[in-house]
Amino acid sequence: MSFNSLNKYCHSLTEYSRRETVEVTVGDVPMGGTNPIRIQSMTTVDTMDTESSVEQAIRMVQAGCEYVRITAPSIKEAQNLQEIKKRLRLRGYSVPLVADIHFTPNAAELAARIVEKVRINPGNYADKKRFEEIDYTDASYHAELDRIRLKFTPLVKICKEYGTAMRIGTNHGSLSDRIMSRYGDTPLGMVESALEFLRICEDLHFYNTVLSMKASNPKVMIEAYRLLVHKLNEEKFKPYPLHLGVTEAGDGEDGRIKSSVGIGTLLEDGLGDTIRVSLTEEPEAEVPVAQQLANRYKNRRLSYPLPEIKKYPVNPFEYARRPTHEVINIGAHQVPRVIADFSEKEKVTPASLFALGYHYSVSLDKWNIADMACDYIYAGQQKIEFEIPGTLGVIADYATWLNIKNNAQSYPLFSASAYQHANDKSARLNFVRINFKDLTQELITQLKNDSTAVVIVYTVTEHAMAELRGVVVELINNACAVPVIIERSYNTSASPNEFQLYTATDVGGLLVDGLGDGIFLKAQGSSHKIINETAFTILQATRTRISKTEYISCPSCGRTLFDLQETTAKIRLRTSHLKGVKIGIMGCIVNGPGEMADADYGYVGSGPGRITLYRGKEVVKKNVPAEQAVEKLIDLIKEDNNWVEIPASIKSE
Repeated sequence: MSFNSLNKYCHSLTEYSRRETVEVTVGDVPMGGTNPIRIQSMTTVDTMDTESSVEQAIRMVQAGCEYVRITAPSIKEAQNLQEIKKRLRLRGYSVPLVADIHFTPNAAELAARIVEKVRINPGNYADKKRFEEIDYTDASYHAELDRIRLKFTPLVKICKEYGTAMRIGTNHGSLSDRIMSRYGDTPLGMVESALEFLRICEDLHFYNTVLSMKASNPKVMIEAYRLLVHKLNEEKFKPYPLHLGVTEAGDGEDGRIKSSVGIGTLLEDGLGDTIRVSLTEEPEAEVPVAQQLANRYKNRRLSYPLPEIKKYPVNPFEYARRPTHEVINIGAHQVPRVIADFSEKEKVTPASLFALGYHYSVSLDKWNIADMACDYIYAGQQKIEFEIPGTLGVIADYATWLNIKNNAQSYPLFSASAYQHANDKSARLNFVRINFKDLTQELITQLKNDSTAVVIVYTVTEHAMAELRGVVVELINNACAVPVIIERSYNTSASPNEFQLYTATDVGGLLVDGLGDGIFLKAQGSSHKIINETAFTILQATRTRISKTEYISCPSCGRTLFDLQETTAKIRLRTSHLKGVKIGIMGCIVNGPGEMADADYGYVGSGPGRITLYRGKEVVKKNVPAEQAVEKLIDLIKEDNNWVEIPASIKSE
């Protein structure tokens, strides 16, 4: 498969360059073209609370926000945007305002006369979602498109007249029944949903448009954006700017890492002109995260040129894990493995393993192993002088391993050169650390014929994901099925927050394309506990290894019907030990049921002080009083026999 024909979505897979787009005018802060990646966020207070909206918008701008989005669910909120804008201008803030519209074309038409940009959702601007499957003929489907054109055209004309920008923002959670019936719950359905509206814009010669393809699942989100760019090129649309975001990402490290996997993977390939990180936190807390992601690409450099990938064997629009052979518990059908770095420790003791999910009970004389316990430790030149857990492997430098090779749980780490010339190797598992420059035909052939080999791929270049991807692609194109562990190392200049964001991008971007069988992270200045938990959270975000409860939690906005941050914290406190259970926590009905489509349970605001509980897509209990809703959610989980009591090891931490 040539990257230049069937699956192209960016300029290059090896050389970094921003995608060239048309410039879109958004007030006096243009987007796309040669402009920097713009940062934006969304207010969370009631739009009718003018003073709170103004104060929150000011805090967002002071944090570095370049666009402020405000929900306008009805005419009255759209009208109040005028007062919010007026007060901001009187306070000296000229930040462009964006009206967020769902279901209400008349509110959009009013807002477009007031603010600098409107966001419409093609899934609910002219359609509704009832989870009904409709059998359309071509004629009846085209009749629906004609209906949409009639409903959408007035807004386009107003935007043209007033110089207002528009974002056509597809949301995976609110694809219409019409789109779902024809294209399914797929990235193609997301793309087509936007293109239907974009074709109307172009027919009316309106080009001041931005596009987005948001989803709570980073895999779906990445595939949809890539497919969108491919379709824009294929159908010869103008190269419109892209607004990037993972919706309902959640809070804390989970939300940051999930957002970085989705947004960072696309930024690595030059896609993206504005970003919003959606966290279940105050909007000003989102801004520094977005800035840290965008700042990596201001002066992106290559340490050395990489050859262009001409034959790209990966389908970037559909996930498939790279086939590899199995070596003990690495590769093939095995979940990706986690390696922890202990090579710099003065002495490894049983207590050292506590940070990695291993807890030794003296009274019981046994190890308790947590769900986020790493699989291997790299000891470098050290010898482990105590009995380690039976599930844990030790990787030692080759020279050290030669003295401990009788230990059944110890395995050697070779450089490429040492591997090629060594006579004494493990009969079970040999790790070979390589980068792109090591990839000779001789080495590839040797790895190809060695059923005990696992490669650890590393890079020293700033454009890390591209080089790491290039190594794996070279192995695939040479029919070499050796498992690959992805190594990334960061020095002290990276803060703990940056470490999480950067690893989620560099490593997560490969995992979402099925190109990794494990993670090996190193970071000076970060604790072993943080590094280990980051590795497992990346695997969880890429849905390649589930080790904890997953929360699909929206970032709150003026439509939210309860305190999302407080409620999310309460639900986490009671359910965080339920490994593999997915819980959606949604502030309102706009994206709730759809965005929770793959969640096991849903907690959705249905009115002031009232909650609706879901089992999958099915409503189970309506209008539950908020003060009872968490207990009712737990009762529902128990009814399905998905509840387990909190393990004693967690209670004691």
